[in-house]
Formats: sequence, structure tokens, C-alpha cells
Amino acid sequence: MGKITGFLEYDRVNGPVRDEESRVKDFNEFHDMLKMKDQQEQAARCMDCGIPFCQAGVMIAGMASGCPLKNLVPEINDLVYRGKPEEAYRRLSITHSFPEFTSRVCPALCEAACTCGLHDEPVSTKENEKAVIEYAFEHGLVKEETPKYRTGKKVAIVGSGPSGLAAAQLLNSRGHYVTVYEKKDRVGGLLRYGIPNMKLDKSVIDRRISLMENAGVKFVVNADVGKDISAKELLKEYDSVILACGAGNPRDIKAPGRDAKGIRFAVDFLTEVTKTLLDSDFKKPPYDLVRDKDVLVIGGGDTGNDCVGTCIRLGAKSVKQLEMMPVPAEKRLPSNPWPEWPKVLKVDYGQEEAIYKFGEDPRVYQTTVKEFIKDKKGNLKEVVLISLTPERDEKTGRMNMVPVEGSERTVKADLVLIAAGFLGSEKYVTDAFNVELDGRTNVKTAPGAYASSKEKIYTCGDMHRGQSLVVWAIFEGRSAAKEVDEALMGYTNL
Repeated sequence: MGKITGFLEYDRVNGPVRDEESRVKDFNEFHDMLKMKDQQEQAARCMDCGIPFCQAGVMIAGMASGCPLKNLVPEINDLVYRGKPEEAYRRLSITHSFPEFTSRVCPALCEAACTCGLHDEPVSTKENEKAVIEYAFEHGLVKEETPKYRTGKKVAIVGSGPSGLAAAQLLNSRGHYVTVYEKKDRVGGLLRYGIPNMKLDKSVIDRRISLMENAGVKFVVNADVGKDISAKELLKEYDSVILACGAGNPRDIKAPGRDAKGIRFAVDFLTEVTKTLLDSDFKKPPYDLVRDKDVLVIGGGDTGNDCVGTCIRLGAKSVKQLEMMPVPAEKRLPSNPWPEWPKVLKVDYGQEEAIYKFGEDPRVYQTTVKEFIKDKKGNLKEVVLISLTPERDEKTGRMNMVPVEGSERTVKADLVLIAAGFLGSEKYVTDAFNVELDGRTNVKTAPGAYASSKEKIYTCGDMHRGQSLVVWAIFEGRSAAKEVDEALMGYTNL
């Protein structure tokens, strides 16, 4: 696949990226693409490795290795290399619902498992995928076909994030009548409001939604199922209901002073920023939320990084980002061999921008909050931090991060954003449908299945597997659609 000697002839070259000075002035995407000719050279690096771990999508040492969607990566790379982007798109669309989303926000599990990456830079599969899907949109190849025949079966999908959209796409293509309910004012769920515009321009979502609507999918916004609409109503009207509401229950920080004004959950903050931008057509960024404030972000993951980048764009005076765990190694350790997911230090766009703006990496490792300090009016003014150290539990053998006595220090903070992950699905939704939950408050199903404990009710995405990646959400949505289709029709050809 690709050029037999391509990996020897060509170095990896990524698409151009706007510099930090330019990009922090707006909320536009800043990753550009190579010219197709140059992208062909990058695809030529796919090395006919014999066992393409890139498309395996298996769990190794508790971590995903390769693409969960089973995209036939070498075939797609080969078609890009040979100058056949139309065929590459057709090949990609067989396994993938929304390459335009993952080619922007996925951490590229395929590249982490690339054989070429064992001794060199991996093949730029993510950018190859973006080149293919953007070519397809530009040339009118992307279509959501309206079914010639309808089955008469009706399916309600609660939640319009990536899993709900993927399920809706397949079920509509099969001929079922599909209605997607979204509690927010716009369709997209996590894609719309959980990911900033500079990572995923919202027009990318809108063009896909438009195609799906034209193909017959019905979207109902401002419809909070479990509050505005009862579970009983949906179960009466529809033959099947899919719960794809995400893992919307944020993990809190239980420390003295938590009731101080100025402490927010990260996704609530990102949602408000994006909604304000969209409502004003990007003419009125909400500078008042952050300008001239000392910001502390709690959490070192993608959402925490998004908060750092967003706060810099909104004029923060300073930004610090807390991470409980130790600094990762710069290169793979012997205990983390390829093709496992590489547990190595990476500097994401938010950290790059903080280094540019403030002269240092914002991350503070092995640290957590001990206390929030308020002023007389109840506003947050300072945070007491405490260092952590790894310590093995003698009973369980697990390594825990425990506080170091005497390591407390106080820092200024006007705004704290909690990006510490999520604990599972929201209770009012699961209570409304009376579905059984697992130990992590996700909707319980049989292993590898999507049917809940209640007849006609299915689940997928983060509500089923817990907080995860967009690519896993798409996989779950597609898989749930197949199970629902088989239950409705007695067989499935999805």
C-alpha cells in the first residue's frame, strides 16, 4: 500500500499551522491542509507493513490501539497516493460516518499504532483523511441519500452528539423514520458546545446536518427529554428509542470554599463561550467572562487544554493548569511498547499558546486544590494548592496520588474551571426511562450489546461506555443502529 519505498524517500510533513500570535486573536480554525500533490507524497509513506495495526481497533493493556471504526487505512492511503481521492472517499465512507469531525478532533489512534511510527514518524493518516473528506465536499461527492422506500418504523434518538448522529444516519438510510431530540438550541451535542470553534468550526457540523435533514432526518431542538418531553410520550410514539445523551455528569472538586463565586465546570464555560460567539455571528466574543482575570484550570486533558486556549483568546491575565499525575516521559518507556497508545508528554495547542503568551508551560503537575478562598463578598480570590506524590496501596496494589504534608502554597485566582472529567449519565434522564445502570452510572447492557434493561430502549456513546473519544462515539452509534435495525426488521443489512 502506498509507494513501496515511500517511507524511505519522504519525511513526514504536516499541514501548515497559523502561528500563535495570529491565531489567539480569533476563534477560527488554524490547521490548514497541504496541497493534494504534497498529500499524495505523505500517503506514499504507508509502507505495506503486512499487519496494519492502524486499523485494528483493539484494546491493548487497557488502551485502544488502532481505529475503532476499522477504517481500511492502507487502502485509503494507497488511493490518495495514486491520485484517486474520489475512490478514497468511497472506501472511507463505507466504514466512517463523519470523517470531517475526526480528522479535526481525533487524537489519531491509527497513527499511534502505525508500523512506520515504530522507528520513524507515523504516516499522517489523520491529515490524509481530512484531505479526502474536504475534497469530497468540495466536489459534491458527499450525499445523504433519501431512501427510496420507508419501512414504516419510527425511531427516536435522544441526543445529537456524534453517537446520536451516527445512529440517525444509518437508520435513516435503512428507511426508518428518525427523529433526533436535542435539549440545546442547536444540533451537535459535544461537537457543538464541548469543542471550541478553533478546533472544529461549527459550519462543518451545519453542512452535515443540512444533508441529513434533506435526506429525511428530523431534528427537534430545545427539547429536554425527561423534563420537557416525557419518556412515556416517546415510548408511545416510537418503535424504538436510543439514549445518546452523553456523560453529562461532571466530576466536582470537593474542597472548602467550593461555593465561591467564580468556580465553574469547564463544559458549561465552553458552552457559554461558543453560544455567545454563534449568537453574535462571532462579532461579540464574551471577553467579560475572562479578561484581566487569573485563571486556574483543574484538569490536564483535552477539555482542560481547550479552556486554556479559550481563556487566552478572551484576554486572561494569567492561566495555570493543574494535573494530578506526574509529568509523562518524553519518549516511550519499555513498559509502554508500540503498538500501545504512547503515554508520552505532548504539548497541545493551548499549552503552545500559553507558552507564547506567558513565557511558560501552564501545567503544574502532581498538584491539586486543598481550599478555595473567598473575599468578603463571596467571590473567589485565591486557591490553596497542595503537592501530590505517588504511593502504592498495600491492600490493592494500586498507585494512588496522596497529598504531601507541608507543601501547601497559595495562588491568585479569579476564575476556576473544573475540567476533571465526567462520572456518567445524568440522573434525570435515566430515571425518566427507568433503565438499569452499571457501577459507573452508565446505562447497563449486555457486553457488546446496546439494548438496555427496558424493552424498546437502547443506548450508545458516552452514556453507554463512559467519557470517551468522538471516534468511539461514532462507532457506538453505528453499532447501536445495526442492533435496533435487526430488532425492528428481523435482520439487518447495515
